[in-house]
Amino acid sequence: MIEGVLLKGYGGFYYVYAEDRVWECSLRGRFRIKDQDFLPGDRVRILPEGDQKARIEGVEPRLNSLSRPPVANVDQALLVFAMTSPKPDLNLLDRLLIQVADSEIKPILVFTKLDKYLSEASDADSSGQYFIADVYRQIGYTVFEVSNKTEEGIQELRNHLTEKISVLAGPSGSGKSSLFNALSQGKQLKTGEISQKSQRGRHTTRHVELMVCAGGLVADTPGFSSLYLPKMKRQDLAGYFPEFAERRRECRFNTCLHDKEPNCAIKAAREHGEISSTRYEHYQIFLQEVIAAERRY
Repeated sequence: MIEGVLLKGYGGFYYVYAEDRVWECSLRGRFRIKDQDFLPGDRVRILPEGDQKARIEGVEPRLNSLSRPPVANVDQALLVFAMTSPKPDLNLLDRLLIQVADSEIKPILVFTKLDKYLSEASDADSSGQYFIADVYRQIGYTVFEVSNKTEEGIQELRNHLTEKISVLAGPSGSGKSSLFNALSQGKQLKTGEISQKSQRGRHTTRHVELMVCAGGLVADTPGFSSLYLPKMKRQDLAGYFPEFAERRRECRFNTCLHDKEPNCAIKAAREHGEISSTRYEHYQIFLQEVIAAERRY
């Protein structure tokens, strides 16, 4: 019996990475009868049947799973946003950070198109996106600024993928497929062009599968531009903002939602520039969404 990781399922067959190669697998009858729901990332036990063909004999319990993208046992999420063309949607980034935290997955922020941004910034103020990256870095997130063309920052990011299951998440046009190509040193995925009219990327990824990359497994996932917040109580939302953690204890009220309450330490920190105004504005937007969702449920 061999242990491996499911890469994808297609046409009734399942492709499993084990012992440094890919096996084409069928299912035991009991799995078909139980209608086992397999996801890329599932850790399975297979029985070889000759010439890289095998049969799935068992599946291990999942440590976690995502619904979009549908992947199991994820160690980390690479949240990929372009520094320019299109400009980073920080509202979406903060939504993704909450979704990833809710799934107990480590986020890694990757800002792409560094070379293009530096070129565009040569005749203008070049501090903007670096300041944005620094905001998240100071909060405590792992942040990379990379160029898929010049490969600046790519090797450092590649080192974070070894022996891990990672997903690439972020809006279309952020350079996820190009980033994968740069990280994998040879494996090429189809890349798209940015629509000049809308400045939004065309979808170039059609399905979810795990691929061997930089000593780990990576899912290149369909792009998306919106994401609902996970179900929670209004008092829980502040817990998804790490920069609020210590200051929350200084609020006048233990039940402070950091919105309209007096003597709020979070609002005071924002006024003194200790907390990002953009992050706080997103918190307020999300708070109203959570409250509205509470009323619906």
